[in-house]
Amino acid sequence: MNSTIELLAPRYDIAWYPWAVQYFFMIALSYACLWLAAPALIFGKKGWLPTARLALIGCVSTSLVAPVALLADLHQPLRFWHFYAYANTHSWMSIGSVVLPLYLVSVLGFAWLAWRPALQAQRRATGLSGWIARWLSMGNAPTPRILVVLVGLAALVFASGIMLYTGAELAIVKARPLWNTLWLPPMLVATGFIAAAGLVLVLNRVSGLASDAANRQMLYVLLVFCALAGLIALSWFLDGVNADEGSVAAALASVRYSDSWRQTALWGGITVIALLAATLFLLTRSSLRQPAWFAWAWLLGLVALHMGWMFRWVVLMDVQHVARNSAGFHHYGIPAGSSGILGIVGTFGLWLAAILVIDLLIPWRQAQQGDRRAANHHTTSNAPFTANQGAHPHG
Repeated sequence: MNSTIELLAPRYDIAWYPWAVQYFFMIALSYACLWLAAPALIFGKKGWLPTARLALIGCVSTSLVAPVALLADLHQPLRFWHFYAYANTHSWMSIGSVVLPLYLVSVLGFAWLAWRPALQAQRRATGLSGWIARWLSMGNAPTPRILVVLVGLAALVFASGIMLYTGAELAIVKARPLWNTLWLPPMLVATGFIAAAGLVLVLNRVSGLASDAANRQMLYVLLVFCALAGLIALSWFLDGVNADEGSVAAALASVRYSDSWRQTALWGGITVIALLAATLFLLTRSSLRQPAWFAWAWLLGLVALHMGWMFRWVVLMDVQHVARNSAGFHHYGIPAGSSGILGIVGTFGLWLAAILVIDLLIPWRQAQQGDRRAANHHTTSNAPFTANQGAHPHG
């Protein structure tokens, strides 16, 4: 008896759109920048103040934009209240819906406390900047340093929660072997710090702050986390090669015959090695002229940002191309609308707008650790400061 068996594979739409990439990228920049600001603004390392000031503006701007991308990725943004009406302690997304607002509030509170002494020093300025300073500073009372430290530590605790939940909500998905691994969460953190260090390098150049100390400190951060990312990637690969079963072995098997995935792995390896080599080159060339040194540092910052974003694109979007119920790969074309290119460009545009608004209205270059006396020496005249002193007050 002859018989025919037909196998039908249903067509699935992708679950996460590029909005998810934007959220994971922005929130990683946010918590990593917060940790980069912590040495000076929380633990009192004055040598890190230029870095902390740049990192804090990066942290606040991305903290404001990341939830917008997350709400857009819900497909129906107004249903966010379901997380609270139908809480599920076994869901990492549900846990994240509690941690994220607490993190956002703590970051904004910490930034306000750090910027408040400079706002108080600008209360007598004329124009919009003076009005904003008088409104935001909330009086002339000094800012207790202990309050800055406590709020900052709370923000770091919630930042650790963000690191955990963003990695865990991917790693628990058993239907996707490329996600279902313990190597993914630390890799997300490592690439987040790489991107954050790159952001500080870029802001150091475009803001005019031009701090040698900030550049050198961020190059060391790049060196450490590029090496860590390379070690994680190598361990991830060896785990899959030497295992006959398990999620990592299944993940490698699912992409073993894919030219695009081999090219992606090659691109990632070359990028990490190039960043490491270029960072070592700059750190060992103290005799290099300052304009060239700053230009190379700025270029490395752009590459680091690219690496952090592209890793999340590969993890969140390219993994969804791998068929779950059949062999082969699905094609995904990026649409031009809000769920594709327009959403990506719009998110970056909103981020740029947030940075510009903060730069125009907040004296972030004089951020302090709750010590008003340190901000009082800045005048409110319209004479511009030098690059090392910070920018002139706006308004």
